[in-house]
Amino acid sequence: MAKGNSDLGEQALSKAVEMGLSTQLDSAETLEAEIHTDPGALMQGEVESADIQGQGLVIKNDLRTEELKVRTDGMAIDPIKAAFGNIELTRPTNAAMAVKLTEADIERACNSDYIQRKLQKLEVKLDDRPVQMKVQQVQISLPGEGRVAIATDILLDSGEQQHVAFSAAPVVDSQGYQLMLNDVQMEPNNTSEPLTQSLLAAANDLFDLRQFSLSGMTFQVERLDVQKEHMTLQAKAHLEKFPGS
Repeated sequence: MAKGNSDLGEQALSKAVEMGLSTQLDSAETLEAEIHTDPGALMQGEVESADIQGQGLVIKNDLRTEELKVRTDGMAIDPIKAAFGNIELTRPTNAAMAVKLTEADIERACNSDYIQRKLQKLEVKLDDRPVQMKVQQVQISLPGEGRVAIATDILLDSGEQQHVAFSAAPVVDSQGYQLMLNDVQMEPNNTSEPLTQSLLAAANDLFDLRQFSLSGMTFQVERLDVQKEHMTLQAKAHLEKFPGS
């Protein structure tokens, strides 16, 4: 719950934001919101900013974030509806976001039902022939130096099993929507380099970051920082409506 607000209007709005956001989440370890305004501005529907912090947030598609921080620009809201705990934007606003993901968070996302359903539909070319494949449990690690290591076993439609293991440097495209894997290096225990290359080419659409947006919000990643055991994304967000409102 929001802390440190002496103004009852700020406290009520902060609680409304927390409750609205919670409807967009599967679960949360902690979730706090602080609305910054004053009574006179609030009566005119003007809010200076909102700060939101959360830990252990599980968003749709089974994406868990170790830590989330959001700070909005000034917001224009409907003051009548706000009095009843409903945060309705009367004009869009922008926000800055920082999201921290651990390697366990990323591995969980890669093995979620949403991603696994897409992986099972992949058809790749191997020796110039189409091959249906089934991806087993995906293992993810972040060894440091800006790299991610990925390993999995792949069952081909012939019944043959291949082991795919490689490391790469993840980067975000110029539009801030797509995560791409650059500087791919095969691991010594990789049993099929052609299969790995085909899998990389076919799986690019799996890393569209927009699939994790909340309702009423779009965002563009401006910076990706990959460290040992965790990565941090800094993004700018555009809110047409407040999530959960």
